[in-house]
Amino acid sequence: MLFGCDFSSAPTRRKPIVVAVGELANANADTDGDGVVLLTGLQRFATLDAWGEWLQATPAWVGGFDFPFGLPRELVEHLGWPAEWGALMAHYASLSRAEIRDTFAAFCAARPVGGKFAHRATDGPAGSSPSMKWVNPPVAYMLHAGVPRLLAAGARIPGLHEGRHRTRVALEAYPGLLARELIGRRSYKSDDLPRQTPERLAARTDLLAALEAGTTRLGLRLAVSPGQRAELLADAQGDDIDAVLCLLQVAWGLLRAESPGPGHGLPARFDALEGWIVTA
Repeated sequence: MLFGCDFSSAPTRRKPIVVAVGELANANADTDGDGVVLLTGLQRFATLDAWGEWLQATPAWVGGFDFPFGLPRELVEHLGWPAEWGALMAHYASLSRAEIRDTFAAFCAARPVGGKFAHRATDGPAGSSPSMKWVNPPVAYMLHAGVPRLLAAGARIPGLHEGRHRTRVALEAYPGLLARELIGRRSYKSDDLPRQTPERLAARTDLLAALEAGTTRLGLRLAVSPGQRAELLADAQGDDIDAVLCLLQVAWGLLRAESPGPGHGLPARFDALEGWIVTA
């Protein structure tokens, strides 16, 4: 199974975790760009436990997950936390969200304006938020909620963790990276009803059209049914289309599973404490 996951650290029925499931319609496509990714369905999970149980019950998958897999080395060293990824994740999981917030807030308070947060190396090319951010978006909590469930599923995380199940592979994805390539800084989603405007619908329409046309540097074309297209455009919160963006990114990685280094198109060498976003 190939899937992209738009994640929430506090999912609900109204704002669930969304998983876009798909397959490579031409699995023998070379990496020069004639791949087709077929969207086979969307799944939704209203609780973290339901999502985690699904990961454990699905025997084989390659997934792209929209949450960070690591913390900035600068932050970890400053706090004196474990400098090995597995030990660091165990320590991080042992903390409460309040402890994380207070620790990170104190770190930021001691730093100058314009440099409050520490960044991972991947944040630059990906344009992603620092993984220590606890608000807007709360990616620090997403890491705290997501990575332990990947580990519980025995997933292999290339470059970071070998895992118990070689048939379950987790890659960090970031939909904003691919969306900006296609429509620039145009906003295409909002959780606030008054901001779910015709302009944002137009941006989603252009974004989805570009994915279907295969105009991205990934060399992959999205295939959807008319009903799926309507569903993706109707989701003004953008969770569905974000999951699809992650699906395209992980498909690109799957085509490069045997590339040098950790594989899946990841850099041959990157900081094994911080992690790396696929396609960045």
